[in-house]
Amino acid sequence: MATISTADFKNGMCIMYNNKMCTIIEFQHVKPGKGGAFVRMKLRDVRNGRVYSDTVNSGVKFETVRLEQKEMTYLYNDGADFYFMDPNSYEQFSLPADNVGDTAKWLKENDPVTLEYADGDLIGCEPQMFVELEVTETEPGFKGDTVQGTTKPATLETGAEVKVPTFVNVGDILQIDTRDGRFVKRV
Repeated sequence: MATISTADFKNGMCIMYNNKMCTIIEFQHVKPGKGGAFVRMKLRDVRNGRVYSDTVNSGVKFETVRLEQKEMTYLYNDGADFYFMDPNSYEQFSLPADNVGDTAKWLKENDPVTLEYADGDLIGCEPQMFVELEVTETEPGFKGDTVQGTTKPATLETGAEVKVPTFVNVGDILQIDTRDGRFVKRV
């Protein structure tokens, strides 16, 4: 495996840290007035999603892990596993629910997703940046209720809960940003 120094860190990079595959969430090079430089880093364990914070001396070397991404189609879940299909070969793959994690709330049947592989092992999935989901439950909106910036909670067809403007009603199709769960627009 290739090794990299802390000087080569980039957000999203995957490294081996304490015998665990971790992606770099954020890092900061610190040069105090007294003593040697060091790096503060926040890492996410690829297998279980836990987040670690640590500091290491500047210049420490880490092994890199090669990440690959493949476009797939989400089929369904049976409670324990999520099933995906390669649209080219029609080969099906399953991924344990633990590896899917919070991403599950953005997955709708037959939507495209990106499966992530680390050194050939299937480790997780990433939904599209924007998804269109139907509102299944929310308080009714009132005609003329147009106060700027007011929101109310809404439950979507996948079970996700988001804050939406007061004019949104049950049955509306909404575009949601999956990076932060933010309402974008009514479709």
